[in-house]
Amino acid sequence: MSAMTGDPRRALTRLLNAFENHFDIARDGDEADDAALEAAELALRDAFFTYDDILFTQLGVELPFDILDDSDEDDYEDEEETEEEDDDDFIEVDD
Repeated sequence: MSAMTGDPRRALTRLLNAFENHFDIARDGDEADDAALEAAELALRDAFFTYDDILFTQLGVELPFDILDDSDEDDYEDEEETEEEDDDDFIEVDD
């Protein structure tokens, strides 16, 4: 199914089902099957991005939050380091 031609209601149902499945596996805590949990995480991520894409392309609506991938997180850390370095360059002078 192409995201552009998907049904928003079906995408939402798929997302909700992915949340339910992830929760069912995660609540087992340390007893959770690692492979099943990883599969549930991937399904949840895929369902989220599909829903987000369909919502935007068909209805022109954006979700009120963003999911960062690893490269976005690295960029954010680089920005933090730059800000800290900039703070080191500041010299306060008393009048």
